[in-house]
Amino acid sequence: MSAKHPIIAITGSSGAGTTTVMRSFQHIFRRERIQAQIIEGDSFHRYNRAEMREEMKRREQNGSPNFSHFGPEANLLKELEGVFQAYGATGVGKVRKYIHDDAESAQFGVPPGQFTDWKDMEAGSDLLFYEGLHGGYADARIDVASQVDLLVGVVPIINLEWIQKLHRDQVQRGYSQEAVMDTILRRMPDYVHHITPQFSRTHVNFQRVPTVDTSNPFIAKDIPSLDESMVVIRFANPRGIDFPYLLSMLHDSWMTRPNTLVVPGGKMGLAMQLIFTPMILRLMDIKRRAG
Repeated sequence: MSAKHPIIAITGSSGAGTTTVMRSFQHIFRRERIQAQIIEGDSFHRYNRAEMREEMKRREQNGSPNFSHFGPEANLLKELEGVFQAYGATGVGKVRKYIHDDAESAQFGVPPGQFTDWKDMEAGSDLLFYEGLHGGYADARIDVASQVDLLVGVVPIINLEWIQKLHRDQVQRGYSQEAVMDTILRRMPDYVHHITPQFSRTHVNFQRVPTVDTSNPFIAKDIPSLDESMVVIRFANPRGIDFPYLLSMLHDSWMTRPNTLVVPGGKMGLAMQLIFTPMILRLMDIKRRAG
């Protein structure tokens, strides 16, 4: 953690909605004229797309069928910790990008499934913003979470997470339902051991809970909309949170515990603006006073 060079991290599994949350933060950055250095968790994968397929096949042949991007062995988590440490100390560090599709390939001149070269960040950013799988990761050797000034978890209930993944991978990526189900099952041990614990280290968690039947996610025809959901917002430390103000601004919201607010799903974006704007401005104020 650093007063001069703060770090914000959004952590959550693929298909959890972290990208939607990232857009909300980008609106805040734009409105408050904050220059954010953005890095994606995918850029810290250990293998490119072809290498990952080969490594999965090799490990399965050797009796390890659960190797996945959710686990530490498939990622450069020591390097991620190092980038956070370097940014906290100096305001710069090394960054690269994983190329997901043809549009990014055309933009960066690198084939899909490959990485760009590592390069130095541009100096002068106000904060570092990370979105990916491991912003709150920690084990006996690596502690990414301890480097983060504001750590946010995005955690739909598991059936909703599966529905979102099924629809994304089938519609956008052309995978069969069986292939997506195999991926879900293969990732489950790493999800339990390496993703879930991160949500106990976050400062704020957003958990979307659908209000329609998702008891069998594998036959769902549609992703429940925000208006068909409630969002449970949990604060690790509720001190300083103006709950009366939030309740007055977020109509039809209520509190279930002293640190837990429930809001209609359609108000999730507004809730993020109301909650995180003062938190980010506080980080900026601390940065100015430390500078």
